[in-house]
Amino acid sequence: MTDTFFDDRAIRFAEKIYGNAKGAIRLAVLQADLKEALPERSLRVLDIGAGLGHMALWLAEQGHSVTLAEPSAPMLEGARQRFAEAGLEATFIEAPWQELSEQLTTRFDLVICHAVLEWLAEPHTILPVLSRLTAPDGLLSLAFYNRDALIYRNLLKGHFKKLKRQEYAGEGKGLTPQQPLDPRELERAMSSRWQIVTRSGVRVFHDYMPVEFQGKVNEADLIEMELAHRRHPTFAGLGRYLHWICQPGALEE
Repeated sequence: MTDTFFDDRAIRFAEKIYGNAKGAIRLAVLQADLKEALPERSLRVLDIGAGLGHMALWLAEQGHSVTLAEPSAPMLEGARQRFAEAGLEATFIEAPWQELSEQLTTRFDLVICHAVLEWLAEPHTILPVLSRLTAPDGLLSLAFYNRDALIYRNLLKGHFKKLKRQEYAGEGKGLTPQQPLDPRELERAMSSRWQIVTRSGVRVFHDYMPVEFQGKVNEADLIEMELAHRRHPTFAGLGRYLHWICQPGALEE
């Protein structure tokens, strides 16, 4: 298995991820978490796997100095266009995460790694790189596809044979990640380098709603409820994605 890039799927990816309520909820949760966590000063930001630059552009609009790293040329070109249309500047690097330690000599106040790990052949191998690129007093914003949520959704559908075979292929015609992460395994892998400061669920209930109900709900009300319940002790772990904000340093025993 190799890492997955989006060279031939950039447009469909954009339409699928950001063209509906799912994308709006995702951005709203990530942005709300970062607004709470970030200091009120200009930061050096690195967005790894920046895609079409939605999060990077939002951070640039807040006055931060942003570097976008993306291995897919079509995706990176889409990000360039978004920045050009907004009249904002950024640094664009066309490279996979494996090359970033060599290309970047500085450390960043904020490292963004959203929806990247689940597309990697060996997800945990990126963790030392994230550590090297984050300043000692910086933050890591990590969002990943949640294995628990996928299992729960399959349980609700009665896909028991599929679960017994541990087949997690989705219905997204190649756009559903095939390597959902077990949050407990990921936390153990991170424990020697990171402390998790905040934990939020992204889409903690939307994806479980019957389709006919999804279509009837006002999007603003939907986002309001998702934000209100993103850290609920019962519902947060059911988020289709989990968003952790982490700071360098192992937990003291």
